[in-house]
Amino acid sequence: MSIPPRPASPSAASDRFVRSHLKMRHLILLVELGRHASIVTAAKAARLTQPAASRLISDLEHVLGVQLFERLARGVVPTWSGKMLIRRAGVALAEMDAAHLEIAQLLSGLGGKVEIGSVLTPAAAILPKAITLFKSRFVDANVAVDFSTSDAMVERLLDGRLDLVLGRILDTANVPLLDFEPITDEVHHIVVRPGHPLARRTDLGLAELARQSWIVPPAGSILRDRLTALFLSEGLSPPTDTVETLAIPLIVPLLSSTDMVVALPQELVQAYLDSEQLALLPFDLGLRMDAYGIITRRGHVLSPGAEGMLRALRETIAADPALRRHRLKSTPE
Repeated sequence: MSIPPRPASPSAASDRFVRSHLKMRHLILLVELGRHASIVTAAKAARLTQPAASRLISDLEHVLGVQLFERLARGVVPTWSGKMLIRRAGVALAEMDAAHLEIAQLLSGLGGKVEIGSVLTPAAAILPKAITLFKSRFVDANVAVDFSTSDAMVERLLDGRLDLVLGRILDTANVPLLDFEPITDEVHHIVVRPGHPLARRTDLGLAELARQSWIVPPAGSILRDRLTALFLSEGLSPPTDTVETLAIPLIVPLLSSTDMVVALPQELVQAYLDSEQLALLPFDLGLRMDAYGIITRRGHVLSPGAEGMLRALRETIAADPALRRHRLKSTPE
């Protein structure tokens, strides 16, 4: 009796798929299909004919044994497997783009490019010092900084469009894909203009604060949700007289010219507190955010420039006594 051949191991099958079946034109087409819900449009962007693009998709589906796209009357929609493959294709092309850029910059004598994403607090307290230190070592390097929400920046990091992120990992599904070096959490204070009617009050309560005009972050943000939960936990309705913004250049003049209040980390407005343009209310919100930190892709080899920026960030954090104290206070005993 003949013995049937043993099925290939997952790693062997994966290796064969990558080395024998997957081609650069597959990657390019997948990325374009992620951008355009149309085979015709994606094929044109990938410089392929529509029949050739359809054959490439069918080839991938046959080799993988899964459906990658649902064919609809008005185009195609990626399945879960299709979405996963599109993301990985985007990362692979981004890596090749980065390699080409690094080689070109090395040949031209430039120092490379580092792309960083950051939430607001480390951008004010850490990033300027780290960039200054980095530029003292990589004079010709270009540093690009993006400000957004942690979720959006982690997505860009996973897609290969950012080298480092200073932020939080909010989606637990991404934890196995990322490395996280915690820096500190954020204590939020009530910030107002000097001379605010509540500035000298020592008997403030949450009920009175709920009646104030507030500057709040957009709905759906962590801080907005936690502020809302704080008021609701005390049986209070959240403030209704609000302005939604995260922009410090708008928040400062609004506070200076009105009796509005805002909850912010002290680090973000320290310069305005030192110059007495703003003041803190003597009220403890008891509001702390999850720790933010340095986020990188697990298993990813950073470019020399990105590795230099990571080193500069670590040195800046280690040299900051306030951050060291914060981290000690935040560490459970």
